[in-house]
Amino acid sequence: MTVRRVAVVGAGSSGLACIKICIDEGLEPVCFESSDDIGGLWRFKESPEPERSSIYRGLVVNTSKEMMCFSDFPTPADFPNYMHNSQLLQYFRLYAEHFNLLKHIHFQVISVSPSDFSETGQWEVVTINKNGDWVRHVFDAVLVCSGHYTHPVLPLSDFPGQLTNFSGRCFHSWEYKDADAYRGKRVVVVGIGNSGGDIAVEISRSTFLSSRKGAWVVGRMSTNGLPLDMTAITRFSYLLTLLLPKALINWAAERALNYKYDHRLYGLRPAHRLLDRSPLINDDLPGRVLLGGLVMKANLRGFVDSGVVFEDGTVEENIDAVVFCTGYRGTFPFLPPALSQGPYGELTLYKRLFPPSLQHPTLAIVGLFQTKGPIMPIAEMQARWAVKVFTGLSHLPCKETMLDITESERKRNMKRYKASRAALQVDYIPYLDFMAKEVGVRPNFLLLLLRDPVLWVKVVFGPCTPYQYRLTGPGQWAGARHAILTQWKRVAQPFKTRAVPEPETRASVLFNPWLLALGGSLIMTMLLSRNKISLLR
Repeated sequence: MTVRRVAVVGAGSSGLACIKICIDEGLEPVCFESSDDIGGLWRFKESPEPERSSIYRGLVVNTSKEMMCFSDFPTPADFPNYMHNSQLLQYFRLYAEHFNLLKHIHFQVISVSPSDFSETGQWEVVTINKNGDWVRHVFDAVLVCSGHYTHPVLPLSDFPGQLTNFSGRCFHSWEYKDADAYRGKRVVVVGIGNSGGDIAVEISRSTFLSSRKGAWVVGRMSTNGLPLDMTAITRFSYLLTLLLPKALINWAAERALNYKYDHRLYGLRPAHRLLDRSPLINDDLPGRVLLGGLVMKANLRGFVDSGVVFEDGTVEENIDAVVFCTGYRGTFPFLPPALSQGPYGELTLYKRLFPPSLQHPTLAIVGLFQTKGPIMPIAEMQARWAVKVFTGLSHLPCKETMLDITESERKRNMKRYKASRAALQVDYIPYLDFMAKEVGVRPNFLLLLLRDPVLWVKVVFGPCTPYQYRLTGPGQWAGARHAILTQWKRVAQPFKTRAVPEPETRASVLFNPWLLALGGSLIMTMLLSRNKISLLR
């Protein structure tokens, strides 16, 4: 079948990339967005809205601007390296305006429901607008970009009968907006993921952070104050992880983290090794523990009238609120139930993108994965690969092969990461390179070395920024080389807010008369000493 019209569900970062890529490939995208604006997860709203993602006011991204940007649209140089959610939303607006994407988006669509898959490979999409009108559309393919942070997991059922007399408030981090309502109150935060760490730090005056397993805490800042991901996520670093023993890497990295703050002393040390799970990205948490505003506690066991009980038997009384930072269910209720055949009812996806059970590969779920690195470059590459598959320029294996590969990868991830959502994990550079090869944009390192050795050094030893996948092949961008060569200048730009005096030059130091006199005296002393020694011999 010939694919022409493509439905894009959601106008967040993944949805915007999908619209742009469809246009690049000569397709006709129609994007359906339930809210009245773009941004998805990264659009802050004062009150949480059912069936939509929700973030807190102070949220700052965990990945730097050069690593997380769209591959053909660098973040403005004057933007901070780690952006506040409002600045990231501004970047999305610049991207949408630059590529004229807004005209393809239908806002305030209340519901989007693709009907059961037909033998033709097309999808009937039913939408409801704000006036309550039902509209039926027919599309040749569907890209789902609605995210998986819309259905919070609130494990109150784990404490049967113990909540009835508790006088405090229990809620999920999905409802949390800022710390103003909790000033002067005693709060327990349950869960030591990134949201749990952020919320505990924001509230921290008399706050308890309850963790079942602990976490390795990593700051956003690397050596010389540079963004951590730009120094850590390189092709050379990945090569070292393949060559060196995993135990050695864990030992060295954990030793470096403990040099900053002893994780055992601070009550943070987990049972797992650093590489076995994603670390907690937080710059302030250890400092709040040091100041006493944040207290680490064991896993939550239950509730008493005005307090909580932890698994180590300790009790904290007069608790005003308990915030559960306990994750989300990756559910897509508008999709046909037959697609959710995996363990625990989750979607079974080949390479975290395509449902293997479909007769025609005209549906892709973009962004349903976890990785130790930025999300946006992978989601963009997923969209590039999906569109190639839709148009027949890239082909998937048969159903049986896809199922075998999917199950093999799931078992490997469960063994490696030992976490509840380990099946969603992908390795950042290998996964990008695999999809890039399918699209035809993976860099040819031998040719690059021969033709452009300066660029080769930047690509291999420098940060694996998204521009690398725009150097050659379909979708090649003429500005990719320049973007790579100037990426560190854009990192430095937001720091240039104050003129700093230049140190004295070597010339001025050399011609300083006092230093010349001192240097001459030292040389003469050394020469005289040598002469005395030679005479004594």
